[in-house]
Amino acid sequence: MVHIDAHTDINDTMFGERIAHGTPFRRAVEEGLLDGSRVAQIGVRGTGYAADDFDWSRQQGFRVVQAEECWYKSLAPLMGEIRDQLGAGPVYLSFDIDGLDPAYASGTGTPEIGGLTTPQAMEIIRGCRGLDVVGCDLVEVAPIYDTSGATSLTAANLLFEMLCILPGVQYRD
Repeated sequence: MVHIDAHTDINDTMFGERIAHGTPFRRAVEEGLLDGSRVAQIGVRGTGYAADDFDWSRQQGFRVVQAEECWYKSLAPLMGEIRDQLGAGPVYLSFDIDGLDPAYASGTGTPEIGGLTTPQAMEIIRGCRGLDVVGCDLVEVAPIYDTSGATSLTAANLLFEMLCILPGVQYRD
């Protein structure tokens, strides 16, 4: 799995609930749905609910790339490393729009400053080309907070990019 997000979404509970938008990847590991050595989380930053919120992913073998590691550079080399890490086998691509800096996508319920740029988002998605991407999603766009419509436009374009990297889809640079 390649997971782009400001948050790791690996909490044990969130607001007292075991099933919430901040818990899915912990549940997926617990249920044997994710192999931690084949998971990369990119763009992680922001606040947590406990001091160890950002440790659990690494303890499971996830490659965690904090947003600060992405500043001031192209992510094409990183994606080469991630393609090598993931190797053969099915890959799911999950993109939370708050992985982007609010300057590019303010229409979300949990914005966090210091995020990825839209060119970096495209590098990540295009960097998944050649992997056996079996599915993808783009979540947490909140049009009510998006008065200009820019977040929705960005999300639609990123979804198009995702569709273009699916196996069997012809794409020209």
